[in-house]
Amino acid sequence: MKISSSYPVILTQQVSDTAKFYIDSFGFVSTFESDWYVSLKNDQSGHSFELAILDAAHSTIPEGYRQPTTGLILNFEVENVDAEYNRLIVQSRLPLHLDIRDEAFGQRHFITSDPNGVLLDIITVIPPTEAFSSQYADHP
Repeated sequence: MKISSSYPVILTQQVSDTAKFYIDSFGFVSTFESDWYVSLKNDQSGHSFELAILDAAHSTIPEGYRQPTTGLILNFEVENVDAEYNRLIVQSRLPLHLDIRDEAFGQRHFITSDPNGVLLDIITVIPPTEAFSSQYADHP
């Protein structure tokens, strides 16, 4: 299979509020908008990232699955996690679920959430400890 695109779709009861959150907090722009679906794109870094927001009760969702998204973590890798922590947690007062910290496996990160409770792991990649470096596929 040759995949031409892939992006997460968040099922929610708050389509417009969720779209506004990702636009305001993470710089996404709307590429399609209706009352039941919003397609978002962020290409500020030279790479294109997409995210869609869909009304969980919409008829395009199979009947047994029409419920808000749960159990999802979206990872956003950024250049300066400390600056984003200051902007999102200190200044914007988003909820903090895991305080900023360094991980031995090669991340400095913190976890917040969107209006639906979808976890957002904001990450800057740092060198892993020697114990973890050999577990990476590109390790010499």
